[in-house]
Amino acid sequence: MTQPVPVPTRWSAPYWQAARERRFVIQCCKACDQLIMYPKPFCPTCLGEDLDWRPSEGKGEIYTVTVQRAGAPSGFEDQLPYVLAVIRLDDGVQLMSRIVGDGAENANCGDRVVVDFQQAPGTDVVLPVFRLTSGDKA
Repeated sequence: MTQPVPVPTRWSAPYWQAARERRFVIQCCKACDQLIMYPKPFCPTCLGEDLDWRPSEGKGEIYTVTVQRAGAPSGFEDQLPYVLAVIRLDDGVQLMSRIVGDGAENANCGDRVVVDFQQAPGTDVVLPVFRLTSGDKA
């Protein structure tokens, strides 16, 4: 089975377009300056609908991490083992993503990471993922 991929909505389309361009962006409310992750139709803080996108360096730290070694959902079986983490970005938002690359299976809470991009197998969808950096723990 093919890996399921995100289907952009009118609110998330700029996020996915930026990913295709290998850029990482975060939605931002123009009224209260709140950063929003994941993309939404309105600000969860002030309910404002005037939203924009800010570039991000995509740097942060692992808040929590797990290695999936068995029991993968349909479409992900051939990717085992893989590493999932909640990333706390330096920008102040959190998101769940995969940790890829050298040392990923040994990732720990507090390890520093930076965004990278991978094309989903068999598609034109580009997904933000994270790699461990050589920086110190947070």
